Amino acid sequence: MTVTEEHIWQILEEVPDPEVPVLNLLDLGIIRDVNLNEDEIEIVVTPTYSGCPATSMINMAIRMKLIEKGFNNIKLTNRLSPAWTTDWMTEEGKQKLKAYGIAPPVYSKNNDDLFSKTDEVECPLCSSKHTHLVSQFGSTACKALYQCDDCREPFDYFKCH
Repeated sequence: MTVTEEHIWQILEEVPDPEVPVLNLLDLGIIRDVNLNEDEIEIVVTPTYSGCPATSMINMAIRMKLIEKGFNNIKLTNRLSPAWTTDWMTEEGKQKLKAYGIAPPVYSKNNDDLFSKTDEVECPLCSSKHTHLVSQFGSTACKALYQCDDCREPFDYFKCH
């Protein structure tokens, strides 16, 4: 059987994000490249940020999935430049976040400032735009904690990077 890059990408689509399991690694946009060499499969991964504690879990999950599918000579390369951005997330991934109860990233003119207020973060539960920031730090470092002023429920917001 001839292995193709397309086949490897399909396998990688089965690997969930360990912190947000409703997303796969392709939804996140962290798989940057697949290289097929004579006897090796190289997967290039850009973590969501350089200190992401899930990076080793993600690399292990990739390796285990490929081994499960019969591939044993696997090289994982973590590439930090260019830095990952939420622009690399798929639209489908953003919709999955919302359905899961996490507000997807909102792009704003203020996103260039480190702790700027994000415009109109929509509540993923009731779709209200009357929300406010509770904390810049949510359940993980890549999320902030918001609360809806209408339904009063707290929710995570996936920060723009």
